[in-house]
Parts: sequence; C-alpha cells; structure tokens
Amino acid sequence: MQGLDDEYWVPEHVREWLRSLGFSLPLEDMEPHIRAWDRWMRALGDFYDYRDTDGVGRVYEVHRRSIHPAMRVCREWGSLLLNDRTQVACAEQACTDWLAAWMARTGFLASAQECVVRAFGLGTGAWALWVDAGAGEVRVRRYDARMVVPLTWDEEGVTECAFVTRAFWRGKAVDQVQLHLRGSGGAFFSPSESSGGASAAGPSRLTDDESEGTYRIVTACFDRDGNRVEPEGVCPVYDTGSVWPTFSIVKPAIDNTRVDMSPYGQSVFADAVDTIQAVDLCYDAMMSEIDNGKMRVFLSDVMFDVERDGKGSRVSIPFGKGDCTVFRKVMSSEDTIHEFAPSLRTEAQARAFRVALQTLGDLCGFGINYFDLENVGYVKTATEVSADNSALMRNIRRHEHALEGALAGICRALMAAERRLGVELPDEGLVRVTFDDSIITDTTAEKRQDMDEVAAGLLEPWEYRAKWYGKDEATARSGAARSGTVDAGRGRAGSASAGADGAKARDAAAAVTARSTPGWQRPVAAVPGGRRNIVLLVLLDRFFSPRPYRQFLVVCRKRGAGQTQCCEASSLSPCLVGQSSRTRKGGRRGGT
Repeated sequence: MQGLDDEYWVPEHVREWLRSLGFSLPLEDMEPHIRAWDRWMRALGDFYDYRDTDGVGRVYEVHRRSIHPAMRVCREWGSLLLNDRTQVACAEQACTDWLAAWMARTGFLASAQECVVRAFGLGTGAWALWVDAGAGEVRVRRYDARMVVPLTWDEEGVTECAFVTRAFWRGKAVDQVQLHLRGSGGAFFSPSESSGGASAAGPSRLTDDESEGTYRIVTACFDRDGNRVEPEGVCPVYDTGSVWPTFSIVKPAIDNTRVDMSPYGQSVFADAVDTIQAVDLCYDAMMSEIDNGKMRVFLSDVMFDVERDGKGSRVSIPFGKGDCTVFRKVMSSEDTIHEFAPSLRTEAQARAFRVALQTLGDLCGFGINYFDLENVGYVKTATEVSADNSALMRNIRRHEHALEGALAGICRALMAAERRLGVELPDEGLVRVTFDDSIITDTTAEKRQDMDEVAAGLLEPWEYRAKWYGKDEATARSGAARSGTVDAGRGRAGSASAGADGAKARDAAAAVTARSTPGWQRPVAAVPGGRRNIVLLVLLDRFFSPRPYRQFLVVCRKRGAGQTQCCEASSLSPCLVGQSSRTRKGGRRGGT
C-alpha cells in the first residue's frame, strides 16, 4: 500500500523546507547512529543476514538466530520505569483528580511506556500535544528520535521542536510537520519567514519575543512529491495558551558521547553493541548444536520399500525431503539398523551464554545479576533484590529523575491547553511524579518505616498521606484530621517527643531510622519507667567512631546535672558519658 514503508525517516523535502526557514537540523549529525541503533533493536543487518561459501565454492545465505537482546534491554527499562501505578500529583487536588481521569480515559501511561522503550533504544523520544479544537479535545502523542527535529536548544534543554509524521488524507500519504514554537500570535514563526523575506523589518520571534508569549503549533503538510497541500480541517497556526513547552523530550540519563553539544540523547545500549553480538552468537551456537546434534539412523537397503517411477525403474520410497534423521545405506545388508547420536556441548555453550548475558546487564545499567540464568531458581523479595543489585537501584533513580521532569512538563502544558478550550481547572501548583518501585524496592517496609516515624513524631501524618497517596497538602491535612491523628490546630508535631510534664511514657520505636544529620539528636521517645530514662537516635561522628557517621540506637540515663550516660541498645556497652543534647546546644539544662 502506498505510504506504508518498513521504516519512516524525515523525508528530504521536509528537511529542505525547514532549512529554507533558516533552521539548522541537528538530526543529520545523529542520524547514522540512530539508524544503527534502530537496526540493532530489530535484529537486522549484515551481522544477522550474511552469505557464506561451502567447500565447492557455492554461495548460500545464512540467517543468525537472535533473542533480540537490544529490544529486550529497552523493554525492561520501560517496564521498570513506567507502569499503570505511576501517579502524577499536583498541589491542587482538583488537578490531580482530573489528570488521573484523563490518563485512564486516554490510556496515556501505556503509550508513555512505549515511548520510553523507543527513547531508551534510539536515544531520544518525545511527547507532544495534539489539539482537536473542533471537538474540544487535547491528546498527547509520542514520537521517537527518527521523527524529532529540535529547533532551539541549549545546555538546559530543548525549547522549540518540530515533529514529522506520516498521515493519510483521502487515501494518499501525507507528510505532516508540526512546529511547536514560542512567541506571540503576531510574531513570525521562523527566523526568515515574513512578508518581505529574511531582510524584512518586523519583530523576530527568536530575538525580540523569545522570553514572552505562549506556545503555538504550526502545521504544514506535503505530498510524496514534496508539494505543499492543505487538508481540510487542519489549522495552520494554533495558539495553545500555554507558557509551558507543549512537548517534552524523553532521554536516558546518559551523556551523549557520539556528537558533542547535540540535543539528542544516546541509546542505553550504545556501549554494549559488542555484547549484543556475543549474546546472539552464543544463542545461535546453542541452537545450531542442538539442531546438528540430533540422532541419525542409518538403514539398510532391505528396510526400504521400492516403487516404479515414470520410466519403469525401481526406486526406494523416501521418508520425505524434510527428513534429515533417517538415511539409506546403499548396497548394504549388514547392520540393518545403525544409530548415531553425537554428544552435545550445550553445557559449555550455556556457560558462555550466561557470561554474555551478565555482561549485557552490567553494561546496560541493570547490574551483573539481572539477566543471570542461574539466579532465578527462587522467588526474591524486593528487599533482597535491592540489596543484591544496588547498581540497578542507582540507575533507576537517575532515569526516574530525568523522566519526572518530562512527565511533569507535558502535564502542565496539557492542563494549560485544556483551560484554553474552556475546561475549568485551577492553577496546578507544584507537580510531582510518584513512580511504582514495588518490584525493586520493598514498598511495604518503607511504609512501615514511615509509620514508625509518624508514631515517633518525626513525620507528620499528613506528610505520610501526601507521600503515599498522592494527595495535596490541604487534602492530606483534612484526611489526617478526620482520622483523629492530628490536632485541630497545627497537627501533632511534638506528640511523640518525651519530656513534656505529665505526658505518659511510651515504648521506644526501635525501627525508627536516624536522620542524616551529624551530631546528637533530640530525644524522640521515653523508656517505660520514668523521665530519667530516654532513647536517643544518635549519629556518632569521627570523634567516637572510626567510620564516619555510623548510626546507633542509644539508650541514655541521666547521671547528674548536665551529664548523661549513653549505651548502644544492642549491647548496652561500651557506655559513653557526655552532656545532654539540650545542654550541648546551649539550651535548657535538665532532662527531657
């Protein structure tokens, strides 16, 4: 069918049009690398399909088997970073609820995960707004590096961009270009396009109006011959009303070492191409070993029936052309049936395959054990996974930090465009993204730890609700108040701290984790039995410990004026004697 190509790249006539507007195209420098990464993702190229020569000089084609390791790496990153439990929360609860409903209605998260897969494979991806003003609807479409052409960028990121896709109008393929540009409606949408040409007087979008105005979407369409066409219903210029960029660039948190100063990113497997070859070489060797190592059976002539061919000759009836396990011994009547079963070398090849997979996981950021075939024999908890694979945890955090900005940015632009279409939405305030890390982190343990901190007074109940349920501060406070966990005024900031006259003693929360601040901390709970016993969470600095900032749970007992005897809760020895926390800070002397 016309227009349905195996792969789509920015056509030359679109590039010429963008150059005529005065834009330089960074795609041309990165395109050879992007094409190579795309071939590895699809397991295509000379490595997989090549020609060989047999002993008599005949040339034949060979196809190497593949498990598509490059695509597997990208899909793993997509599933680890984004899933249907990912939440986008705003400071205003009404905006949070509206975003959740919009994502459920449009299936945004599933599409966003596919965008991450392609972005991590080709180095760059993007989300961009698509507006149907007639229907009053705003969607977010995804693009990969083959369709993204940054127009204005610096070290901080891309501020203007073009997206090239193929559409179909009345049965004919059309190349559609959408430019997301910043500037007021009266400004020219390119450096040189104006009524009088490049030298005409008038405001320049890139100079006079760059810091002001909202984003506009400029749409142009071309047929297969490069002629400009204007499909019915397509708006040439649409002002979105958003001061936020109406697109977001998605890239792995990896520095681009292929082209300096490029707005494009680098594939997550760019430095692991040789390892991808090793994985498929080992896999193909194992499959070939099994295929060639099948048992062969040699039968004597007397075991075969015969029939007459069209010329009247007697010929043996074959078992079939596809049968390569049964052979006929010509002119032989001895050893009527002879079996031959060669020994397989699959164990040695499996060890090589395992090493290749381990190296692939290490080079692609998963850690050496992620793809290990011998480490999947039992079920691991999330705590065991995070403890055994710290490299994966660190890399996930890096990629999530980069992805959070892209998600928050496109959500801001989406809500601004919806307001332009008449949707009543308040200002969203701070936008944050909560990722679902339950696969690689023990979310239950983290929640339990935060609950212990709430009980100890180190964490406000409303902070717990905001963190784990994606609520804004006002909603979280009101919910905590309804559950009876906060006071009517400002909450229970000090309800768990020991020392208030007349307060009941409470059991010490042994699971409370110390804050990452050096020095003595304030008392957080009382030991049952009186005011003179307290539990402190203490960070002992270099003066007390050979390793800096070791964490201890310390039980302290007052010995006299300004003196406190402290012991580790685990062994109650050795004991340290020092001033109380309040005295060290120059505050009130005395106990808690």
